[in-house]
Amino acid sequence: MLSCREITELATEYAEGSMGFYDRVRFLMHISMCGHCRRYVRQLKDTVRTVGKLNAPPPSPETKAALLEQFRGWKR
Repeated sequence: MLSCREITELATEYAEGSMGFYDRVRFLMHISMCGHCRRYVRQLKDTVRTVGKLNAPPPSPETKAALLEQFRGWKR
């Protein structure tokens, strides 16, 4: 079974629907038994849905590049 830490690392992939079948089953098994992770995933989905409703202009190319660089290095 996946750990809570692995759930937080895979939550975006789950929310985007890009997770493979086997990993999705393991993910769902964990969140069915772990209230904390279930709440985390629900909050992530709510955040994505809410942000998707905003009418903000797209970020500048410089801002986008800086954000992508930060996301690439978050595990370091």
